[in-house]
Amino acid sequence: MDIKAYMQQLGQQARSASRVIAATNTKTKNAALLAIAGALNNNRQQILAANAIDLKNGQANGLDAALLDRLELNDSRIDAMIEGLQQVAELADPIGKTTELTKRPSGIELGKMRVPLGVVGIIYESRPNVTIDAASLCLKSGNATILRGGSESINSNQAIAECIKQGLAATGLPEAVVQVIETTDRAAVGELITMAEYVDVIVPRGGKGLIERISNDARVPVIKHLDGICHVYIDDKADLDMAFNIAVNAKTHRYGVCNAMETLLVAEGVASEILPRLAKAYEEKGVELRGCKKTQKIINCLPATEEDWFTEYLAPILSIKVVANMDAAMEHIAHYSSQHTESIITDDQDRARRFIAEVDSSSVMHNASTRFADGFEYGLGAEIGISTDKIHARGPVGLEGLTSQKWIVYGHGEIRQ
Repeated sequence: MDIKAYMQQLGQQARSASRVIAATNTKTKNAALLAIAGALNNNRQQILAANAIDLKNGQANGLDAALLDRLELNDSRIDAMIEGLQQVAELADPIGKTTELTKRPSGIELGKMRVPLGVVGIIYESRPNVTIDAASLCLKSGNATILRGGSESINSNQAIAECIKQGLAATGLPEAVVQVIETTDRAAVGELITMAEYVDVIVPRGGKGLIERISNDARVPVIKHLDGICHVYIDDKADLDMAFNIAVNAKTHRYGVCNAMETLLVAEGVASEILPRLAKAYEEKGVELRGCKKTQKIINCLPATEEDWFTEYLAPILSIKVVANMDAAMEHIAHYSSQHTESIITDDQDRARRFIAEVDSSSVMHNASTRFADGFEYGLGAEIGISTDKIHARGPVGLEGLTSQKWIVYGHGEIRQ
């Protein structure tokens, strides 16, 4: 295959399709989403069979447990994909929404209208459900998209892509509104991220190495996050039963996700009371603990190194640090956090307000598990990814994050004096 020619063709088709989908009304977009949901349900066995091939290949190629978990599809995950499509269909369509309409002294009326970005390129690893998340959000927000999943999920993604084609065809929309790259050749990624004439934004979803490469080599704007080094801080004014439940959930609900807690910070005033209880729960779930010197005096754990505080494990490993107070916790977070998600567990409302106001991450929580930092849980229907950037989109990126605004002016014959 001539990769450059193939990608140029995808780019040209996407640019052409972007003009069609940008002008498509909400009713048709919603009908397409529901038609894709129906196709997923009707082709469930084909999808699972394709996924079984990917899982078998992944095991043969030595993928670790976390990556295999991200790769696996089952009936409940297909149900979740279908539910995500239905939720996106129910969301308000942002396209064409006009805000801030005001009359200027000159007589003109000035406002802003929400518009699609155009063509969105999405590069991701392992999780084939991202194919549906990305396709649904891009379609509803009036964007064409080019999707490049990981080589480990090629069969699953192609099976899902067939369902998307069926849904688009059923509603008269061009197949090129959503294109899933059919080759596993890495050169396709290099082409995609440099096709500035066809692609308006790139969203990478995957490991730090992938995202660093995309960010360094792209000639197209990138919406990204590099790490999910998420923290939970248990304050000395926390309800310890609540703190226990949240700290266990934030770490063990799922390991291979970016919103899992990687570092637990505990106020020294409650450390001796809460840490032994937590250590027992983590031990039962097979979580390896690495702690600071104060932690090691309270529970049996490995010593934490400086590198541990900077590490996104995506695995049953947790680093723990005993801190003097909330200020020390916030200082630690400011130094080591990847600005993804942090949570404080406390009954002191003043401390909670300070933590939320002063911690500079894309999601900051009070008395809640970091696992809620997710587009589905935030009511976005699905998410295109999590952004730790500070420009354009931050946090879970849903429909609005895939749009921009343009100025609109209504005149009555006014001329500039």
